[in-house]
Amino acid sequence: MSGADQAKIVAAQFGPRASSYLTSAVHSQGPDLEAFSALLAGGGAGARLLDLGCGGGHMSFVAAPHVAEVVAYDLSAEMLTVVEAAAANRGLANISVEQGRAEELPFANAQFDWVVTRFSAHHWSDWTAGVREAFRVLKPGGRAVFIDIVSPGGPALDTYLQTVEVLRDTSHVRDYTRGEWEATLASAGFVAGTARAFRLRMEFATWIARMRTPPELAQAIRMLQGAMAEPVRRHFAIEPDGSFMIDSAMFEVMKPS
Repeated sequence: MSGADQAKIVAAQFGPRASSYLTSAVHSQGPDLEAFSALLAGGGAGARLLDLGCGGGHMSFVAAPHVAEVVAYDLSAEMLTVVEAAAANRGLANISVEQGRAEELPFANAQFDWVVTRFSAHHWSDWTAGVREAFRVLKPGGRAVFIDIVSPGGPALDTYLQTVEVLRDTSHVRDYTRGEWEATLASAGFVAGTARAFRLRMEFATWIARMRTPPELAQAIRMLQGAMAEPVRRHFAIEPDGSFMIDSAMFEVMKPS
């Protein structure tokens, strides 16, 4: 699938759902956002930050009090409209918005002190290109934070995860393993820092409603959950109502000076 084709799918999926991502508990809070805020509090003053694939804007909102400027960047025009309005309502005048693809950033080299992204990379049509672009626009000595759902690895666990993800959201491309993330970040030129792991609980009804998954696909997920072997059901802690646990990770890296 071409990048343009994937972009159309992502825009169609997320544009009509923009407001739900602003209010989503999974997206608007969490220990990863708390850790990110602590990072900025220790070294964000005067900085210019790019929130890559900003979604509902939660990283932008956390960052704005700590830095001089935030550029909230997303493929979805509707999502950016929601972010712009929410920033104004919160009095965050240093947030601007810009639309485009992660794989082709409209910025010159070395423009940002920070590049951050959260729960976006698994939608990118060319993940490695997006990571390389993040490296390109970061200043030497700049810092980056990549947060995403990660595959736990292992054929059965990985196959289950990718299947339920794409049944729920057809714009899903892939959840990568921690090892794949670390190798790709290193290949792009980043110097590794701290990597943190998190477990998130997905309440099934809310998870499905947020993406407006068609009933037949939601039912397919429930059937698959019931049919999986015990090690899969145990790892994802699948509950009777379909709610489950999912793995995520936060990678803190730096561009060499």
